[in-house]
Amino acid sequence: MRLFSNFISYLLHPLFIPIGGTIAYFFITPKYTPLDVQSASILPIFILTVIIPIVTFFILKNLGLVNSVVLETVTERKYPLYIQAAIILLILYKVIPNNYVSELYFYFTGLLGATFACILLLFFNFKTSLHAIGVGSLLMYLINLSIHFEINLIIAISVLIFFTGATFTARLYLQAHTRIEIVIGLFIGILSQLFTVKFWL
Repeated sequence: MRLFSNFISYLLHPLFIPIGGTIAYFFITPKYTPLDVQSASILPIFILTVIIPIVTFFILKNLGLVNSVVLETVTERKYPLYIQAAIILLILYKVIPNNYVSELYFYFTGLLGATFACILLLFFNFKTSLHAIGVGSLLMYLINLSIHFEINLIIAISVLIFFTGATFTARLYLQAHTRIEIVIGLFIGILSQLFTVKFWL
């Protein structure tokens, strides 16, 4: 069970949520998008949201600002969340501006709002589940895309609901979070996408 929990936790790690939503959009959208345009979005987003955070984690660890990849304490989460917010802002302004792909732009706007919510909760000494925020955001985004493009994504949504439950179970089993931290994270993830959906749905 521990092996499965660790596998699920890494498979649906918050680092992979931005690039996961990006790939999902280009896979789902009926709009014609040339491969070079897709690559111009996917590659920099992958570098900015996966590679750079991994590198900065090792830098923060060497500086003694974080101790492990799970970011157990509220203090450890502060700097990675600041960096994440800065990276998402960079993506919004340089990689996918509003006049480029509105569906993707507001997906990242929602992710930025969720990040700010996490930072705000840190000041109240509350450690929100980033895994719950991530899968909640991606799940709501898939539902929004299904409604927006009038495409039946029931299988994809059902699979993601299953993995969402598996992720919550894994985080509880590993004692990484309490139930309330996971529930609050899920609500933040879902609401962050619902608040932005009115601008593009």
